[in-house]
Amino acid sequence: MSDRESPHAAGRPRRNWLRWRVVLIAASVALVVGFGAVFATILATSQHSTPPAAAPTSTTASPTPTPTPTPTPTPTPSPLPPPPPSPSLPDLPPVPLNILVLGSDISGSAREATEQQEATGGSAPQDADTIMLIHIPADRHQIYGISIMRDNWVNIPGYGVMKINAGLQLAGPKLVVATVESLLHTHIDHYVMTDFGGLKAFVDAVGGVDVDVPIPFTATVPFTAAPGTEHTFTQGINHVDGEAALQFVRERHAFVDGDYQRVRDQQAFVRALMVRLLSTGAVHDAASAIRIIAIASFVLTVDQGFDPTTLATLAYALRVTDPAASVFFTLPTAGTGFSANGQSIVLPDYGGIAEVAAALAADRLGDYAAAHGL
Repeated sequence: MSDRESPHAAGRPRRNWLRWRVVLIAASVALVVGFGAVFATILATSQHSTPPAAAPTSTTASPTPTPTPTPTPTPTPSPLPPPPPSPSLPDLPPVPLNILVLGSDISGSAREATEQQEATGGSAPQDADTIMLIHIPADRHQIYGISIMRDNWVNIPGYGVMKINAGLQLAGPKLVVATVESLLHTHIDHYVMTDFGGLKAFVDAVGGVDVDVPIPFTATVPFTAAPGTEHTFTQGINHVDGEAALQFVRERHAFVDGDYQRVRDQQAFVRALMVRLLSTGAVHDAASAIRIIAIASFVLTVDQGFDPTTLATLAYALRVTDPAASVFFTLPTAGTGFSANGQSIVLPDYGGIAEVAAALAADRLGDYAAAHGL
């Protein structure tokens, strides 16, 4: 993966948001003080107004005119200071984007493991449990998620043919990016990776997610909780916290078709997270988008070009996206089998993959989805 963002870069959006809060509070205090000063000026003027000058004397007797009091001018209040500007984000250019989403199965920190890989050129004890290419069309109206089975038996550049998820162990996210680019003949603009702790923390930070569970099950392994805390998922909408979300996206042993159902559950979870962020207004204005990314920056590992400002800009651009219209599917496969050394593998359907690649290149995944009833 690319260099990790510095703590200063990761915290910048949050500091910007806090800075606007401070400015707003300061402006409110100044407003109160300003009104107080104006009121005090009016009161002082009315109590201590200057008396009119005496009329000049004359040698000719005449009636003494009654002096006309000079009206006290009403002070003109100073203009109030303008309100502080709202934080703004640049517009994204109207071009499609490809973002690779990875879920590391490491028990510790994926970010630290990846930093160590890049520093030493060695391997790390992590594989990719989740590999999903998110395609965002130029119009941003919907999102396409293409799940790639982790056991796909493909060529990993520089290493030969093996399971695609091994790329993360061998050389980190950059190698997985290169493998998917080679497989789909496409360019990936950015990648995002999280680990067990990161997923839990983010789901809890947004208040949980309502997932539409297609097949009921009880988790067979509580991946991070104490034994006896396996979560039971009922068919239909389930509100899940961070721990339950982790068990939901990782489960495969409870299903007849194992990884295939796990991939479908991961797709359901990503859709639910989109609904959560978009329906609650979490990214409907720049300040909210910055706040969400300030949280995400602590739990995500991203490429060097995907800094917090770029992340927030993308999140804000997705405010026009309709989660219900978004399409998720699995990259075509040709069944399962075994490798020469006895590994259980998934066989790629290269004809089907070429069709997906052509649709990606033309930014016409909508046509592909319609043609295949997705």
